[in-house]
Amino acid sequence: MPAVASRGGRRRTISEINMVPFIDVMLVLLIIFMVTAPLITTGVIDLPTVGKAKQAPEHVVEVVVASDDSVKLRLDGKDQEGATLRNLAARVKQAQAGDASTPVIISADKGIKYESVVKVMDTLQRAGIQRVGLAVKSSGA
Repeated sequence: MPAVASRGGRRRTISEINMVPFIDVMLVLLIIFMVTAPLITTGVIDLPTVGKAKQAPEHVVEVVVASDDSVKLRLDGKDQEGATLRNLAARVKQAQAGDASTPVIISADKGIKYESVVKVMDTLQRAGIQRVGLAVKSSGA
């Protein structure tokens, strides 16, 4: 039943929104969220860790991706002539000298796009090169 105000001789209704039910609903929702928030478990992500090898491999092929997306090959710490993404797989297999267990390490400048590193990894994977790793900078260096 609407409220009626009388002024003079006329009667008119007061058209205001009743806020009490709205406030009641909001308080109930607030209580529900406060009770259920601590019960929600957050997802735990297990990130890979970097371990130290017992001994460094004696023969390592390193693929260096520079900041201009160019690819260089480094064999046992010595720079080789420049390589392209097209002939990278053949050059790496040649550097492995028939030994598929020779590790291939991809190192890249921190300013390059992740896409460039993925292209190199994809190229090596499609060529059937098995031991491919990423070079990481230790926290002490």
